[in-house]
Amino acid sequence: MHSKPRKMVDNPHVQLNPTTQHQEQELLLQSQRFKELKAFDETKAGVKGLIDAGISKVPQIFINNNKTPHKTSPSKSPSSSAEFQIPVIDLIKVENDDGSSGGRKLIIDQVREACEEFGFFQVVNHGVPKEIIDEMIEGVRGFHEQPHDLKKEYYSRDRSRKVRYNSSFDLYESKVANWRDSMFFAMAPQPPNPKELPTPCREITFLYSSHVKKLGFTLLELLSEALGLKAKYLEEIECGKGHALISHYYPACPEPNKTMGTTEHSDPDFFTILLQDNIGGLQVLYQNQWVDVKPVEGALVINLGDLMQLISNDKFKSARHRVLAKSIGPRISIACFFNNYDESSNRIYGPIEELLSEENPPLYTETTVKGYTVYFYSKGLSTSTPPLQDFKI
Repeated sequence: MHSKPRKMVDNPHVQLNPTTQHQEQELLLQSQRFKELKAFDETKAGVKGLIDAGISKVPQIFINNNKTPHKTSPSKSPSSSAEFQIPVIDLIKVENDDGSSGGRKLIIDQVREACEEFGFFQVVNHGVPKEIIDEMIEGVRGFHEQPHDLKKEYYSRDRSRKVRYNSSFDLYESKVANWRDSMFFAMAPQPPNPKELPTPCREITFLYSSHVKKLGFTLLELLSEALGLKAKYLEEIECGKGHALISHYYPACPEPNKTMGTTEHSDPDFFTILLQDNIGGLQVLYQNQWVDVKPVEGALVINLGDLMQLISNDKFKSARHRVLAKSIGPRISIACFFNNYDESSNRIYGPIEELLSEENPPLYTETTVKGYTVYFYSKGLSTSTPPLQDFKI
């Protein structure tokens, strides 16, 4: 015969055990944090709004639990060497090479070495005119520095929108908010209506997108050949079918040592073309050390994403990287993510068969771009385990 469940009676003299007390404290903190996140989100003013309001201290939702988020560990690192820098590759001979000079082969060798060792490199003589680069940076500045009433109509966390502005895409998923505001444009395979884009950056965004798309397909050829495949291989499996531009605006931070511009992460795409201004702050994790990706005049930064590491079966690296908060600013960057952004696409991606053998079996399970991207976003940037690790066989 079962006994009746005992009725719980509130008694102020009953002491909760330590585990229960800790759980209640955690729930209380989570509830308070959610309220703070929601209050910040509902202003639709982003980090720029905090600066405009005259704050002198970083709000709690931005404070990194790591008391020294900017510190490199151990103290001696490759970035301490004035000679050390991420490879800079000159693309001047990539197209107009008749084969006699070996220029293209040299470029492919440099790309291969950079992709295997760093997952990061910079390119010069890339074909994107300087005036287009300068105008794109000013267009981003123009959007983020316009009156709040004009910006807030674009503020959204609806990932189905092709044009949206917000602060920390993973605001509610991550443990800490990032010190930046962002504008997202899904440019391919189906571009948005020009009228959907904000006036300050409307024309230049389409112009910059067309130039960077051309560069993207050149890079796909170089990456294909660097993997030992035919030049059009990655293009034919639609690694460049879609691309999105995300502009980041990092206001000067009153307490830069307490927060991050962008938390450590890798990108959920095949590769990224990044335009950064001359302020700096971007770092890549190399040999377990944080290394500065120093701005180079006229250069664009290229970094590989998780899906490239997956299909190359770890031959190429998707490097972890981050952006430091700075006391100067604003820092402006524009990232172009190459991915298959076709929502209707069910193309499956796994380790490329031509790269596999008995000695080199597949290391990852297959996935769709959408499947991987949704999983990546569900975890947020401040996850302790890189999302790609969960796709290991």
